[in-house]
Amino acid sequence: MRFNEILYKYKYEYDKISNNEVRLSGRKNGGIFMKTIEEVREMFEKDRFATENGARIISVEHLGAVCTLTLEPRHYNAMGAVMGGVYFTLADFAFAVASNWETPGAVSLSTNITFLSSAKGRTLTAKASCEKDGRSTCCYRVEVSDEFNLLSVVTVTGYKLH
Repeated sequence: MRFNEILYKYKYEYDKISNNEVRLSGRKNGGIFMKTIEEVREMFEKDRFATENGARIISVEHLGAVCTLTLEPRHYNAMGAVMGGVYFTLADFAFAVASNWETPGAVSLSTNITFLSSAKGRTLTAKASCEKDGRSTCCYRVEVSDEFNLLSVVTVTGYKLH
């Protein structure tokens, strides 16, 4: 199988380059494009509510992303638990990254969050994965966890503007 056939079949490859940086490559409009994780982070730095509240992109893959947030005193409510909006913000950010880093233009139509447990750890991790990628809509599942437990499950239905 030739390299172009492999790229077409699998669509995305992950190549290690010199300084331990991962270069993400894929197909866009019939051509090959490449983005580093730093380019993806730069692309989403304007998502100021999430980033200024501590959300950080850890990794991306085809239609997926992992984002984290280190908990600080400002993230807790009066009862001493992490505010529900922190879970939601991180999950929404992970959806935005997963659905837009390759081809921008997806927005949330509807989001449902189910809270399962309170955070006991210091870091929240959101893993977004695509359940359905249609022509005009998409559906993502985002799992938010800490170092110990699954904390919430989020389902996002998105609309593609492009």
